[in-house]
Amino acid sequence: METALYLPVKRFLEKLGFTVKGEVGGCDLVALSGDDPPIVVIGELKLSFNLELILQAVDRAGAADEVWLAAKLSARGKGRESDARYRNLCRRLGFGMLAVTNTGDVEVIVKPADNGPSPQSQKRSRLVAEHQRRKGDPAMGGSHARADHDGLSPAGAGLRLGAVRRAAACEAICGLIFPTPARSCCTMSMAGSTAPSAASTC
Repeated sequence: METALYLPVKRFLEKLGFTVKGEVGGCDLVALSGDDPPIVVIGELKLSFNLELILQAVDRAGAADEVWLAAKLSARGKGRESDARYRNLCRRLGFGMLAVTNTGDVEVIVKPADNGPSPQSQKRSRLVAEHQRRKGDPAMGGSHARADHDGLSPAGAGLRLGAVRRAAACEAICGLIFPTPARSCCTMSMAGSTAPSAASTC
């Protein structure tokens, strides 16, 4: 379950000084710094790194200062986190990548781009307001289907479903054209780290 990734990622962001809450505004997790205005971080969780995870991050990018993609570290390091093309795509889009091990450790694969504060938007304002209004952290990130929270009209939900199906087809095609390389992942454990910039990335 994607919820198994939530607590490790939450602890990782809390060590960096963020307040993290799950299932905010359709995002698996939203983290705010103590600044005024706060730095807004959005995290999306999947059991493996795939095209749909990138598409979700693209949807969130306009509402956050940083977007992190988090997935379970694949067995023997043969997943997309080991594919230089996938990592380079995340770099070009400005997204960070986190891999969660079986022991709950979090490894930084790619750091998010440091583009400064994002422009204020209605979506960003709603996320901040919902995060600050919520008491405690009652929902585990990754526990709800995105269709329940995106606030889409029926027509919009249909378009989203079509996009998901197209993403699945593209992922299948990419898997045929770009088979996952059987090489180990170049990562550095973040245990005891105090800032994203302390991470060594590929």
